[in-house]
Amino acid sequence: MTTILLGPQRFTTTVGATVRSLDLDGPIAVINSGWEERESDDGELSAILDGRARNLRLYHRMLDVLTKDDHFAAAALDFRDRQDELRAFYGIRLQSAVDAVHEVTHRTSIHGIGPLAVDAAIAAVRDVDGWYAGQLAELYRSVTDVAPPLASPTIGWHRGEIGAILDDCVAVAVAGGNVRTLLRTLRVFDLTLPADKPVVAWSAGAMAMTERVVLFHDFAPQGVTAAELHDTGLGRVPGVIALPHAKRRLRLDDREQMRTLARRFPGDRLTLLDDGAIVRFPDGSGELPAGARTIDDDGYVRVVGAA
Repeated sequence: MTTILLGPQRFTTTVGATVRSLDLDGPIAVINSGWEERESDDGELSAILDGRARNLRLYHRMLDVLTKDDHFAAAALDFRDRQDELRAFYGIRLQSAVDAVHEVTHRTSIHGIGPLAVDAAIAAVRDVDGWYAGQLAELYRSVTDVAPPLASPTIGWHRGEIGAILDDCVAVAVAGGNVRTLLRTLRVFDLTLPADKPVVAWSAGAMAMTERVVLFHDFAPQGVTAAELHDTGLGRVPGVIALPHAKRRLRLDDREQMRTLARRFPGDRLTLLDDGAIVRFPDGSGELPAGARTIDDDGYVRVVGAA
């Protein structure tokens, strides 16, 4: 079924018109758990959706689970601490590997070793990403063994309510906010979006629809400045890495940096989702439509279908 990824909605609001273009009658399930404590403050979004919004309230449901299920809460806290430590070590390794790419790229090569060194340096960055992905997958397995979400009566009760709402809705809207929190709530309730219902997602919500969620901010004042592989998403749009706010967060005019980013993820299309962007994947198609903006392997921004 159709999945539509949108740019940020703060300055250019397109979600209402996009949902209406689907020409569906009935309620729209809303996931805005990335808003965290503001999740219930959904009046404006509901108005944009013509009063048809049905908020799944995943963030508040997660807090309810953590309050009522001590065993699951303890496992979740342990997971958070271990993931934070894993990300800290990953950041150290990642930044060093990306810095090495820069160093070898700018080293004068008299005998043709330079390009080979760059290829090897980028492969080393991929190895660090792969190490992190493997460690994170193992961490998820270990915490699931200790506290399987589906074994929790509280989670089971909420899953029943969530499923009933989704069954009653004709489409799903997934908002932005904190992508870490959004992904956490989706995972706690093992949420799978119905394959037969269209999904409209923006910002963090768009990132959650992909297979690999990458965090990026070239203008970060401190800490790790390299783009970081953060987690896996729902995989509804395979082979795409969503990059919301690309103009604000990426040095798109730095060809070297963009080329390194693109070559780190050779099997994925880096898709820019700036204000006003509408990227439609009809009927489960994974092909980028004409007009979508991507970063190619040479570090240039390209428009799909442009001459």
